[in-house]
Amino acid sequence: MKHSLSAILSAILALLLGVALGACSWMQSDSDETKGWSAAKLYSEAKSSLVDRNYEQAIKYYQKLEARYPYGRFAQQAQIEIAYAHYKDNEPALSLAAADRFIKLHPNHPNVDYVYYLKGLANFNDDLGIVGYIGNQDMTERDPKAAADAFDAFKELVSRFPDSKYTPDAIARMKYLVNALAAHEVHVARYYLKRGAHVAAVSRAQYALKTYPQAPANEEGLVILVKAYDALGMKDLRDDAERVLLKNFPNSPYLKGRGRDTAWWQIWNW
Repeated sequence: MKHSLSAILSAILALLLGVALGACSWMQSDSDETKGWSAAKLYSEAKSSLVDRNYEQAIKYYQKLEARYPYGRFAQQAQIEIAYAHYKDNEPALSLAAADRFIKLHPNHPNVDYVYYLKGLANFNDDLGIVGYIGNQDMTERDPKAAADAFDAFKELVSRFPDSKYTPDAIARMKYLVNALAAHEVHVARYYLKRGAHVAAVSRAQYALKTYPQAPANEEGLVILVKAYDALGMKDLRDDAERVLLKNFPNSPYLKGRGRDTAWWQIWNW
C-alpha cells in the first residue's frame, strides 16, 4: 500500500512539474518579440541595431534570422554581419570564428574577399598584437601571433582578389605589419645581445633579415649581427655583415665611429 501511494505521489509531482515547465516554455515563447517576423523584418531590425552600435542586439537578431531562414537570401549576409558585429564589439576571437565559418561554408561567395579583409582587421586590432606595438609594453613580452595572422589574412586577400576594393588598404597594412614583425625580431635579438646570449642574438637577427628583407628594422639587425659575431670571434662573418650594412645603409648612424682606432661596433651602445 505504501509503495502504491508513493508511486501515485511521484506521478502527481511529475505531472505538476511537466505542467509548470510547459507553462514556462509557453511564456518564454510567447514573450519573444521576434515571433512571426519575416526574414526581411529580422534583417532590417538587425541592421538597424548594428547602425545604432547595439551589437549584442544585432547579433541576436542575425542569429535568429539564420536559424529560422537558413536557406533564405538574407542568411549568408547575416553570417557576414555577425562577424562584423563581433569585430565592432571588440570581440576579435568571436569575429574570427564567424569569419572562418563563413569562408568554410561559402568559399566562392561574391563577398568572401571582404571576409578575408575582416579577418585581417580583427587580428590587426587585437590589443595583444599590433595595437600594443605603438604602446610602451616591452615587445619581448608580447606574442606577435596576431600580427602574423593578420598578415596571412591580408596576403590571402591580395593573392586571391588583386582587384578587390579592399586590396589597396590590405597592402598598406601588410607593409606596416612587416615592419612591426621585423622590429619585434630585432628587439628580441637586441635583448639577447645585451645579456651576452650572442648565438641567440645572431639567430633572431638572421631570421628577421631572411623573413623580412625590406624592413627598416634590418639596419639595426645587421648591427646586431656585427656585434654578436665580433663577440663570438667570428671575424669573417662579422666583416660580411658589416659589408652588407655599408652597402644597404651607407649613412647609418650606427657607423658614426667608423675610421677610428677603435672599431665602430665596439663603441656603439644602445
